[in-house]
Amino acid sequence: MSRIVGIDLGTTNSLVAAVDTGIPFVIADADGQRLTPSVVHFPATDAVPVIGRAANRMRVVRPTETIYSVKRFMGRRGADIAAEEMLVTYPVKGQGTGSVTMQLHGRDFTPEEISAEVLKKLKADAESALGESVTRAVITVPAYFNDAQRSATKRAGELAGLTVERILNEPTAAALAYGLDRLNEQSKVAVYDLGGGTFDLSILELHGGVFQVLATNGNTRLGGDDLDKCVVEFLVSKIKEAGGPDLNAAGMPEAERLPMLARIREMAEAAKIRLSTEEAVEIALPFLTSVFSFSHRFTRVELETLTRDIIERTRAHCLRALADAKFDSSQLDQVILVGGQTRMPLVRRLVTEWFGCVEFEEVRGDLRLGTEYHRAKGPLLNTSQNPDEAVALGAAIQAAILSGEFKNLLLLDVTPLSLGLETFGGLMNVIIPRNSTIPTKAGEVFTTAVDHQKDMLIHVLQGERERARDNWSLGKFTIEFERAPRGVARVGVQFEIDANGILHVLVRDIKTGKQTVVQMKSAVDVADAEVQRMVEESVEHAFEDLASRRWIEAALRARETSAATRKALSDWAHELESDYRTKIEGAVGAVEAALATEDAMKQTGDLNQLKSATTELDAVTKPLAEFIMDKAMETMLRQRGAIE
Repeated sequence: MSRIVGIDLGTTNSLVAAVDTGIPFVIADADGQRLTPSVVHFPATDAVPVIGRAANRMRVVRPTETIYSVKRFMGRRGADIAAEEMLVTYPVKGQGTGSVTMQLHGRDFTPEEISAEVLKKLKADAESALGESVTRAVITVPAYFNDAQRSATKRAGELAGLTVERILNEPTAAALAYGLDRLNEQSKVAVYDLGGGTFDLSILELHGGVFQVLATNGNTRLGGDDLDKCVVEFLVSKIKEAGGPDLNAAGMPEAERLPMLARIREMAEAAKIRLSTEEAVEIALPFLTSVFSFSHRFTRVELETLTRDIIERTRAHCLRALADAKFDSSQLDQVILVGGQTRMPLVRRLVTEWFGCVEFEEVRGDLRLGTEYHRAKGPLLNTSQNPDEAVALGAAIQAAILSGEFKNLLLLDVTPLSLGLETFGGLMNVIIPRNSTIPTKAGEVFTTAVDHQKDMLIHVLQGERERARDNWSLGKFTIEFERAPRGVARVGVQFEIDANGILHVLVRDIKTGKQTVVQMKSAVDVADAEVQRMVEESVEHAFEDLASRRWIEAALRARETSAATRKALSDWAHELESDYRTKIEGAVGAVEAALATEDAMKQTGDLNQLKSATTELDAVTKPLAEFIMDKAMETMLRQRGAIE
């Protein structure tokens, strides 16, 4: 078996790492560079693509033929792509439920194909450095990547010739790299991961060498790219003020506009990086046009003013993760920073403020000593690792765990959103609750709601709302069975989330044993803004949703009771006294009248009328039920010959 490597497939940069004699290290390429820009340049049709630093240099020269930040499009559909995400310098195509593609030289490339090119280079670099074939890998993804995005990442690895042994959450990988397994028992750690295109906040706890993710929250469309975009927009406005071209003008040809935007973006990113260690930088764009050159002294204060709102958007995710984990920041032992964007001084200041951290430039010696020192003052802001490399190193450690090099260490992730099925009445029945530790499996047995059903529609849902229509559909399929009266057929449904966070659904007809297993590869992409909205709305509409569920459940029971009573009256009317029939009909009418007020009842949440009418109908029909039971028993005994 070949060695398993760890790969951080990033929005801006990607890395490959391995473990040698118990020490994880990032593998450098032939030029001694450990970071490979996640950029692919296609010089012409069928030509060998250029990858990494050489491709990154082509972003300015050939902007329409050079693809970058493709991770933002992984596993997503055209309808889910926001307009601002289309403002890249290469052509992006995506509409409706179709996948997103990049069109170059008359051919459509998928995000998986582009990512596979980056992975091929990392694979080749690893093979060159290690002197052996590399065919197995652990690849990391943001914790808030949904099933479609995880599956797309796995496909990219397979296209690159790799067997993907595990899809690992980036914050969890970072915790391994920071050596947090050496902390005291039950230590609690927050991982703040702000990269080029994504943000995650995860809360982990250590139990006997087992890392358990207690909660995770984040945004897969928030990162350093958004800060770059703010700086680009600022520079574009300054260029116009200085008498230069208006790059937002509708009539400007793309052939002129895109190369200029590419140059501005390159300078914006470089200036942002330098301002992490400098107070001011000079941005110079000589001969932006043949008659116009531009320069501007850009300060850290300006950068922080432009980008503060974006960074502060991460605070809400931090608070939600803490709330989901059911404790506050004072109970944390450490906050670790991951992702190149966390080098920014403003990010470190805000994280220190939000979590009440004690900041150390470097953690030395035994981490337990640091924990004991700061325990009374607040969590330690741990910046001891290179934030660009921590995720790749953690992936390499996870690879070593899988291959048996490291023992007595285990990672347990969680699923960030609940998974369930639509049930009769349009409600969501949760099978696997949000923040369940994965890998995991759970199941329930369901029955039919209509007489003589011949099949059952399985509608898989993801979300936090009570009604199915308010959640996201992951897919639908049908299982067939023999026709039977309502409630007779039994169907077992089992959900299993594997170690990669991918959902498998098993449905079995219990009578015949016939079963169907579906891997939800084509899951509807859940844009992170929508995930955030789902969590917020689940809280905002909690009382309304609960009232709806109570009404639907009560209405289902009332309709069932009313229908059963009507049928009994029809079957046995000739044997019931007239006054009793009238009394039953009046009680049924009261239930049906209450059901007719459904819309009003949903708005007020008042179930008293319906509940009272149903309770009265139960009481009135009790003698009828006893009479029918006696008749049924008499018939059964007669059939057995017990009576003449």
